[in-house]
Amino acid sequence: MRYTYKYCHPFFLVALVILVSSCQKLNRPSLGDYPKDANPPGGPLKFYAAFDGTTTNPLMNAVDSIRAAFPSNNPLTSIGGIEGQAVQGDGTTYIKYAAANDFSSHDSSFTIAFWEKRDGIPNGNAAFLFTLPSANKQWGSYGFSMFLLFDWGTWSPATKAKVKFYMVDDNCKCDNWFTWDSTKYTNGPQPVQTDFVANVQDNNWHHIAFVYDATSSSLTLYVDGVANPNVLIWGTHGNLITDPSKIQGLDIGGNENIPNLGWGQHWDGGLDQFRFYGEALSASDVQALYNNKQ
Repeated sequence: MRYTYKYCHPFFLVALVILVSSCQKLNRPSLGDYPKDANPPGGPLKFYAAFDGTTTNPLMNAVDSIRAAFPSNNPLTSIGGIEGQAVQGDGTTYIKYAAANDFSSHDSSFTIAFWEKRDGIPNGNAAFLFTLPSANKQWGSYGFSMFLLFDWGTWSPATKAKVKFYMVDDNCKCDNWFTWDSTKYTNGPQPVQTDFVANVQDNNWHHIAFVYDATSSSLTLYVDGVANPNVLIWGTHGNLITDPSKIQGLDIGGNENIPNLGWGQHWDGGLDQFRFYGEALSASDVQALYNNKQ
């Protein structure tokens, strides 16, 4: 059955014009064309920045394709990426987003994947790839719910890296460091002797993925589609529970709390295809991201 409504009253026309005008968002780049990924509404991919824009507007070049969310600033330089364009950090600044969308509401298990390219040892002790700043100051004079850093040190060859992934659980009010840095890791049921991650800063693009599986309380590091043999366990922790109301944004290529930390620096290499998933991807899923340059 077809319903047809005809509105001819002048008051309705005026009201319609006012409604349309009030819904416009001012001072925001038009959407235009930006990379999209197959993902149903509410699907597992919660945030995706391909950095593929070729416009003169740096905000458009770093748009998140899941909710068409633009960063508040993007001071990084566009470079050729693993697929299309990428961004290049200089160790002094980072891209700031209001949030990783609803990732923090679905991070009981999660996957974070991206491509990175770096040449040798940086100027500082540690380089942050991303941070979820937090209003929770319980963990020191600064606050963050999650971050990843490559702590490079002074060993040889310079293609090796310490990799450190930090997580906070707002339910248990506890935190944990997952580290690959040639030390004995004791939080799991069996001690694990980790090692530096080789060949990740040899000035070539490498695909990096971290998969936290709540069913096993384990964090697996993948490099170029291959799982690192040192799978790290957070005891019997299970689901990671993050309070979304405490998350104060998403920093890609840095950590806004660096001045309070007194150590480390922002990222000074290339970054491409940044993805946050609200589930633990399988090994074949991670391999597919690598094979397809995603």
